[in-house]
Amino acid sequence: MDSYLLPVVMGIIFGFVARTQLLRTDFRQYPTYPTGRIIHLSLGFIAAFIGAVAIPSVLESDWAAVTFLGLAATQFREIRKMERDSLEKIDTNELVKRGAPFIEGMAQAFESRNYLVMFTALVTTLCSVYSIWLGVIGGIVMLIIVKFKMSGKLLHAIADVTEADIRFEGPTLFVGDILIKNVGLEDTRKIITEKAVGAIVIPKNENSIVTLSYLGQRQAMLHHVATVLGCYLDSGEPALIPLSKRDMADGRIALFFLPREKDFAQIQAVLEKVPVLDSAIRLPEEADKGK
Repeated sequence: MDSYLLPVVMGIIFGFVARTQLLRTDFRQYPTYPTGRIIHLSLGFIAAFIGAVAIPSVLESDWAAVTFLGLAATQFREIRKMERDSLEKIDTNELVKRGAPFIEGMAQAFESRNYLVMFTALVTTLCSVYSIWLGVIGGIVMLIIVKFKMSGKLLHAIADVTEADIRFEGPTLFVGDILIKNVGLEDTRKIITEKAVGAIVIPKNENSIVTLSYLGQRQAMLHHVATVLGCYLDSGEPALIPLSKRDMADGRIALFFLPREKDFAQIQAVLEKVPVLDSAIRLPEEADKGK
């Protein structure tokens, strides 16, 4: 097994680098510094080790080790549960919540990244068994693939974002021509008139119409704006909570929120970079509808 020491070390190194590359604490401040990052880097090192030693185990026909490694790999499913539980507890105290679909998508992403780390380590070790330089090349190729897989589809790929006027007809609040809700108190209507911003999200095709109708996707948009640009809101102010409403005729989505910064160019930039949730994606155009 001494002949496999260097390939295994190469696999662990490239696998751990892949996990480091995938780990990003962004404006959402998750994973947190430093405890959250330590947890995920530790799990990434374990995933890299499992992927690296799998190849020597197979080549030496050590099937007991292979079985044990397969069992260990299944435990990464617990990462999804761990992240889901943590995010759900955090979400209870958010003024503008992420929503369960957004949380589930984040939990899936954390789980899948460890599988990418395992595969990176496995490929690097396999290449290194034949040649160290081949292992270096294989590791670099896998890092490029991992970097590419890190980002999914963003909102600007499926919809256009335009500004819309906030207006009242009596107590009824409209964003553009889409009705949002009734606001009974005059003081609240005055605050909304002064501080609220409206946006219309226009789907680009039939698939986008159905995807944007998903409540979880719409909540993700509101959460992103509130997180990046702040929100004029406190507990016990239900009339000021950001909302989204759908025009059922054409599928447009109206968004109502009260950001700390009213510059629509910033709001548009934030909305266009909202991730499209995996659970929200619908493809009715690809269905056999008998046409």
